[in-house]
Amino acid sequence: MKDLFEFPRDPKEAIELQKKICGFVITEDYCNIEKVRLIGGIDVAYKGRGAKEGCAVALVWDRHTGETVEAVYVEESINFPYIPGLLSFRELPIAIKAFDKLSLKADLWMIDGAGIAHPRRLGIAAHFGVVLDLPAIGVAKSRLIGSHLPVPRTKGSWVPLRQNGEVIGHVLRTRSDVRPLYVSPGHKVSLLQSANLVLACCSRYRLPEPTRLAHQLVTAKVRSN
Repeated sequence: MKDLFEFPRDPKEAIELQKKICGFVITEDYCNIEKVRLIGGIDVAYKGRGAKEGCAVALVWDRHTGETVEAVYVEESINFPYIPGLLSFRELPIAIKAFDKLSLKADLWMIDGAGIAHPRRLGIAAHFGVVLDLPAIGVAKSRLIGSHLPVPRTKGSWVPLRQNGEVIGHVLRTRSDVRPLYVSPGHKVSLLQSANLVLACCSRYRLPEPTRLAHQLVTAKVRSN
C-alpha cells in the first residue's frame, strides 16, 4: 500500500490516512518473547525556538547483557504542527531516518508514545510498526485516551486501559510508588506481551531501558548543541 509511506502535511489528510492504515495493525502473539533479545528504542526531542528543529535517537539494546550495542542520531527540520493525536506525522519521518542509519536491526521496538491507545488506534508506535512491518510497542508517560481503575502501588501491577469497553492497553506500574506508564501494542505484539516485555526491560527506573536510554541520549545531544 503506497499510502503507508506518505506523510501529508495537512491535518485532515493525516486523519484520513490514519483511518486507512489502522486496519493493517496486528495485535496478536505474533512474536516469540523468548527469542526477543535485541530491542530498539526511539525518542525524538526538539531544539530551537518554535520547536522547528527535530532530533532523533535510535538505538539497539541487548536484553541479555543490558548493554546498548548501537546508537545513531539525526537532525532535521520538522514540518508538521503539534496536534494531539497526530504525533506520528510530526515525529515519524525523522524517527525512520534514524532507524535507517542503524546497521543492526532489533527484534522488537519500543517507541516513546502511544500504540493502539489512540483515538484512531494508530499512535506513533503503531504507525512505525505498520510502515516498517516490525513488532513495536508504545510506551507513553501520560494518557492520551481511555479510563482505568486505580493501579496498585507495587511494581509489576497493572490494570486495563479501556475506551468504550474495549481494552486498548495497560496502565503499568514499573516501580513501586512511582507514576505508571501507559503501555499499548503498536504492531505484531499482543496486549499481554506488550506489558510483559516493558516490565522485563525495567530494572531500576520507571522507563524501560530502550526508551530511557534513547531519551537520555537525545536530551544530551540537544543540550550540547
